[in-house]
Amino acid sequence: MATDTRFDGPGPDAQYRQALEEGRFVLQHCEDCAATRFPPALVCRVCGSPRLAWRAGPAEAEVYAATTVRDRAGDYNVVIVELPGGARMMSRVDGADGSTRPEVTIGLRVRPHIAGQGAEPHVVFIADEGAAA
Repeated sequence: MATDTRFDGPGPDAQYRQALEEGRFVLQHCEDCAATRFPPALVCRVCGSPRLAWRAGPAEAEVYAATTVRDRAGDYNVVIVELPGGARMMSRVDGADGSTRPEVTIGLRVRPHIAGQGAEPHVVFIADEGAAA
């Protein structure tokens, strides 16, 4: 009886976190329909194929939706970023100067950055100054 190798070793979430800890931003790509997958999963969300491969994440993406959260500790943005290939992820946008409160608009071009090294790494995006879609 054949076993499903997708269940051997760490799952897709653990593989994604491991890549971030190594300083790599990776996404799953379906080898059957070419869709980009986020968050990590065992099957493609478009066609249901289990043939997902890890590839380097894009160098550039675009803000799909944005809002500002008002907090006593300070305001911050929350965005949904559309990645090439159709995947979207929730994150925040930091300014090129490192500020956490840049002007964020829909269509803003951004690039990924891994933040939180040493703690819990996660992907944030850096605003490409003056670059709107």
